[in-house]
Amino acid sequence: MINEGINRADSKNPSLEEVRPTIAMIVAASENNAIGKDNQLLWHLPNDLKFFKNTTWGFPVIMGRKSFESVGKALPGRTNIVVTSQQDWKAPDAIRVASIEEGIQQAIAKTNSKLIFITGGGEIYKQSMDIADSIYMTRVHAQLEGDTFFPVIDENKWTLVSNEDFDADEKHAYSYSFQIWKKI
Repeated sequence: MINEGINRADSKNPSLEEVRPTIAMIVAASENNAIGKDNQLLWHLPNDLKFFKNTTWGFPVIMGRKSFESVGKALPGRTNIVVTSQQDWKAPDAIRVASIEEGIQQAIAKTNSKLIFITGGGEIYKQSMDIADSIYMTRVHAQLEGDTFFPVIDENKWTLVSNEDFDADEKHAYSYSFQIWKKI
């Protein structure tokens, strides 16, 4: 269903083929896949925040309403698309959509970007797992209590193509790794 309308040739100029953009999820998750509790992150890792900002800057980001509200405002330098069933929901500098599919279509229409990021939360990640092409993950090396989780990465469907490890330090309470996973 998601690819309907995304891979079709442009009806105004049939000689130009429309290419489906790359769909990437970006997440920070503990070793037990916890990503949050009470609509808040479980850690403060400045390098992860920089990684997130630098990786998503200039690209459309699709997130659930709760994730948007936990941040408190639209992320600057990105087209913010918020998935919610609340039809009257509005926020400055954010586009409301009813589904991830509609979010992808809006990202294409508004930005013509070749890369779209899914930024959470748990239910949005779960719904995006089958359509995503890559996962940019900060793996936090700890087992943490949470109420929101990232789906388990099935290594029969995904391969780890990049991993960079960092130790805990005075600014980072946990060791962590920046990982990139690609769909097989």
